[in-house]
Amino acid sequence: MTIHAQALLFDNDGTLVSSLLSVERCWTRWAEEHGITAEQFARVELHGRPAAEIAADLLPAHAVPAAVARIEDLEVEDVPNGGVHLLPGTEDFLAALPAERWAVVTSATRRLAEARLGAVGILPKTLVTADDITRGKPDPEPYLLAARTLGVDPAHCVVFEDAPAGLQAGRAAGMTTVALATTHRADELTADLVVEDLSALSVLVTEAGVEISARP
Repeated sequence: MTIHAQALLFDNDGTLVSSLLSVERCWTRWAEEHGITAEQFARVELHGRPAAEIAADLLPAHAVPAAVARIEDLEVEDVPNGGVHLLPGTEDFLAALPAERWAVVTSATRRLAEARLGAVGILPKTLVTADDITRGKPDPEPYLLAARTLGVDPAHCVVFEDAPAGLQAGRAAGMTTVALATTHRADELTADLVVEDLSALSVLVTEAGVEISARP
């Protein structure tokens, strides 16, 4: 299968980098500080959602702004502690792309996204974060904003995601979706193409755009 595109849109955590260790450390501490039980915490979907939405599921509305600021501080401060690393294939895949052909679209805040990306040496020309949108994934707004920023029709964009919420956002935006089975099982992911990680893909840049295909 070969996918033709004009622009490639990447989720960050779980797609380009793994921050699971950091996320687990920080959110566990955050939950303890806010008196949230393990049972309450287990009922909330963490991955691929903005912190503000997660906090709103667990706390009264008046407590959400301070709680969101706290988790951002915890996660940014934790970046140097070794909880963030590149996933297989990320470095080579991105290196093959012209800067104007791709963007990172993340549910993290800009401050946190830049800290994590900077720690692993990824410097996207276009970065869409939770600070730039009013509705997070699974709403299509983040991916539609990235397409507009790059000046590409959504139908000619490919979304790379590891989380069901992000894949849902990509589909809702009318984009082709590629799922990476880095944080969920392949049978839990609905996409046009499902692979283990970016190392399973090859990329070719042509005058007409970008061609992505699964390695044999």
